Amino acid sequence: MTPTRGPGERISLDDIEGQLRSLGGTAQAVVAESRTTAFAAAVVGGALAVASVYLLGRRRGRRRSTVLEIRRV
Repeated sequence: MTPTRGPGERISLDDIEGQLRSLGGTAQAVVAESRTTAFAAAVVGGALAVASVYLLGRRRGRRRSTVLEIRRV
């Protein structure tokens, strides 16, 4: 992964830059992979939230509605 250095060798700017670029590339790959999964989970969660709110509101409306009976005389 990283080359071993002796006690007298100095770390150059190119070494640091190369290491940071490899870390950045790895992080970008991980973000790209997880972005689609996170988006799909958000869509499914939003759909479930909307459906549950709709069903709970419908149930509440049925419980509170008045039943009116009309009879012909």
